[in-house]
Amino acid sequence: MTTAKRDAEQPAPRQPVADVIREAITRGEFAPNQRLVEAELAEQCDASRAAVRNALVQLATEGLVERVQNRGARVRAVSLEEAIEITEVRMVVEGLCAARAAERVVDEDKAELREIGEQMRTAVSGGDVWGYSELNKRLHSLVLRVSGQQAAHEVLSRLRGQNVRHQFRLAMHPGRPTASLPQHLAIIEAICAADPTAAEQAMREHLRSVIDALPEVGGTRFNAV
Repeated sequence: MTTAKRDAEQPAPRQPVADVIREAITRGEFAPNQRLVEAELAEQCDASRAAVRNALVQLATEGLVERVQNRGARVRAVSLEEAIEITEVRMVVEGLCAARAAERVVDEDKAELREIGEQMRTAVSGGDVWGYSELNKRLHSLVLRVSGQQAAHEVLSRLRGQNVRHQFRLAMHPGRPTASLPQHLAIIEAICAADPTAAEQAMREHLRSVIDALPEVGGTRFNAV
């Protein structure tokens, strides 16, 4: 049997249980304060209860889950005040990443950044809020990747996971895409111009606008997606 054939017959590696639950939380499939029942998660993840228990312990250290004595685990709710603090940290870290991306950017990155910018324009002009939200995530992820800042990647992954519900409410807020589009385009142009100072400033100004807008949507009802 050839190596290629053997590889084809092997099942795909199973995704770690913690990753499955983390993604479900960040997608909003579980509501804030919702109980996470080990037996149900074990069935959903096709894993043992011990594996689920270990995953919940890991997610508790990340701030996504909280364990309540004699009551098991539940999705940790993040207050508006904490959401603002998280975004303030993001403002510093992502500002650094934007500056580093401007120092490291190559032509291929510039083309991808500008393509995302054009798609964002199209999404806003067409009223495609969902599409714009996904492009927003792509842009921030691309800036982080181009920056080469691995430590920042780990920090931001945890912060975004904790803050996902507030981010979703803000993304769905009427008029938000129109307000944030020029901010995103400014980030793109500063990085493509290889201007670290302008890139950092553009990213910080964008996230400052997020901080300013969060109280406007803090009391709106959240529907899981």
